[in-house]
Formats: sequence, C-alpha cells, structure tokens
Amino acid sequence: MAREDRRTRLDSPVETRRPLVRRPEYDPELFGRAAERIARFIGTARFLVYMTVFIIVWVLWNLPYGPERPQFDPYPFIFLTLVLSLQASYAAPLILLAQNRQEGRDRVNLEQDREANARAHADMEFLAREVAGLRMGLGEVATRDFLRSELRALLGELDERTDSDGEPPPRREGSPRT
Repeated sequence: MAREDRRTRLDSPVETRRPLVRRPEYDPELFGRAAERIARFIGTARFLVYMTVFIIVWVLWNLPYGPERPQFDPYPFIFLTLVLSLQASYAAPLILLAQNRQEGRDRVNLEQDREANARAHADMEFLAREVAGLRMGLGEVATRDFLRSELRALLGELDERTDSDGEPPPRREGSPRT
C-alpha cells in the first residue's frame, strides 16, 4: 500500500530502474565530423578508383583461370556481394548524417545572409532618403551656373548704364574692379 501511495504522490520522485546494459557514450560532434570526412572521401574520384581496383583484384583472384591459388570467394562472388552491401549500408547513413550537418550550416549561413541583406537594405534606404534630402536642399541653394548667369546679367546692366551715361558708375569700397 505504501508503494502504491508513493507512485501517485506528486511530491516524491519516481524510481528509476538501472538498465542492464549501459548505453555507449559518444561525442556527437566528433562522430559528425568523422562522418563528414568519410562521406567527403566516398564522394571522390580517388575512392572510386580504389574501389574499382579492389573489385577487379578480387574478381581476378577468385576466377578459376590462371595459376593455382586458394580461392576464398568462387564465381558467384557471394562474399564480395556481402562486403559491398555492408559498405553501402554504412555509407548511406554516414552520407545522410553529413548532409544533415551541412544543411544545418547552410541554414545558419542563410539566416546570417538574410540579416546582412536586411541591414544593407535599411542602409540603402537611409542613404536614398539622405540623397533625396540633399537634392531638395540643393534645389534651394544657388548653383554656380545660376550665380554666373546673375552676375553676367548684372554686368550687362552695368555695361548698359556706362554706355548710356558715358561715365562709369561710382566705385564702392571693396569692389574687385579697378
């Protein structure tokens, strides 16, 4: 009865059973890096060449032709098929694990790229507003061409006055003309 009471109470911990066989402990990061290295090697031309040479040597060794030698896997090459199936059964999960890890890295890189693009977009919008403000401000400021045309018009008026009066206009202090 006391045992039943302990199970139903929320303030007492649940008894845990010890497993008969301990689970093996491993570092998932180390295992993942090893899987990536193996998958990277399996995807190379070097691996294909090694595998091709291995299979050719295996088949030639086990053919009944040629010098007398012990054959460990006669013609239907059942053992070779078993070895290749075993290699494929280990290679497929390792390749998938490496792809999953790469997908995770790609996802992080994509998110960082999105954030950088958003910052760059915000910066471009800010700069576009600033340039628009400067253009509007410059519209109200006299430009060099405008000042030149006004000065030429004033010079023309002065020339007309001097031609009509025959006398130059009175000189002001600080005037650059002599």
